[in-house]
Amino acid sequence: MRKKMQLVILLMVTSLLIFGCTENQRAKTLGGNMSVNLGCDKKLVIATWKDEDLWYLTRPMREDEKPETYIFQENSSFGVLQGTVTFTESQCKR
Repeated sequence: MRKKMQLVILLMVTSLLIFGCTENQRAKTLGGNMSVNLGCDKKLVIATWKDEDLWYLTRPMREDEKPETYIFQENSSFGVLQGTVTFTESQCKR
């Protein structure tokens, strides 16, 4: 009976950690994956974290440029809980 109660408590705490976090928090803190669609005709310049917030700088896509995909990946000290953010550009006008 005691082991069942411990298992239930562990599952509840794990669920709160996973589902009670924002996508940013899961990607950065828990090693999750996150996708960012940059929208029409935007080029990624740089991305960084400020606490648990993801900041990224974009600029207008030039006429001769094509959309690309960028992977912003953590390389943690111990190799566990490594998060990934995938930035996807798209071309809409032209």
